[in-house]
Amino acid sequence: MKVEQLMTRNVGTCIPDDSLAEAARVMWDQDCGCAPVVSGHGDGQSTLVGMITDRDVCMAAYTQGQPLSAVKVKSAMTKSLCTCRPTDTVAVALGVMRTNQLHRLPVVDADEHLVGILSLADVGREASHCGHKMGEVSGMAVGETLEAIVQPRPPRREMVAI
Repeated sequence: MKVEQLMTRNVGTCIPDDSLAEAARVMWDQDCGCAPVVSGHGDGQSTLVGMITDRDVCMAAYTQGQPLSAVKVKSAMTKSLCTCRPTDTVAVALGVMRTNQLHRLPVVDADEHLVGILSLADVGREASHCGHKMGEVSGMAVGETLEAIVQPRPPRREMVAI
């Protein structure tokens, strides 16, 4: 099964100069916990430049001591990205999620234009509907990925509240 068969195509996004309040609004409107950060080129294509999660928003508000409207997305977004392609198998995407402890993967084309997002929940829903018919992706693979994702990891940096 390919990523393009399960990914969400119409993804809410923000840009680096948006405020965290705008990023939070996008996540609220889309009922999701992250928003890809894109840089448009005026050609209708959006190049992925980062990801922002609801946790990033909360931690930035806490550590910077500013209202969400005063903090830019670029100060809190993750710039080091893991992605997949629409033509990748779901098993490959799950491997990236496991290795990098990610719940979601942005899906990009060969030019790094955002085309969708694949979440572990997307894969889990499909596995629960299809059972063993999914071939390379089973409920067991989803469970193993979730187990890897939730393992404690070392702190990324020291946090100091203002």
